Amino acid sequence: MNRVMTLLIAGFAAAVVATGCSSAVMNQGGDTKCSDFTAADEKTQNENITKMLTDEGKNEPSNLELTGTRAAVQTWCQTAGTPDSPIKEAPHL
Repeated sequence: MNRVMTLLIAGFAAAVVATGCSSAVMNQGGDTKCSDFTAADEKTQNENITKMLTDEGKNEPSNLELTGTRAAVQTWCQTAGTPDSPIKEAPHL
C-alpha cells in the first residue's frame, strides 16, 4: 500500500510540473491577456500576434504588419485595455 501511494504521489507531482511548464509556453494568440503580453519578450509577442492574425483567417503577417500590430496592441494594452483584456480586442489591421 505504501509503494502504491508513493507512485501515485510521484505521478501526480510529475503531472503538475508538466502542466505548469506547458501552460507557460502555450501560445494563446488573441486570447493572450494584456498583462501577459506586455510582460513577454519581443519574440513571444510576435508569436502571439502571428497566431492571432492567422486565427482570424489572415495569411502569415509580413514584418511590417507584425511590427505595426504589435505596436498597436502594446499601446492599447497600456491605455484603453485592462490587464485582463485579451489582445484580440485591440484595434489592428
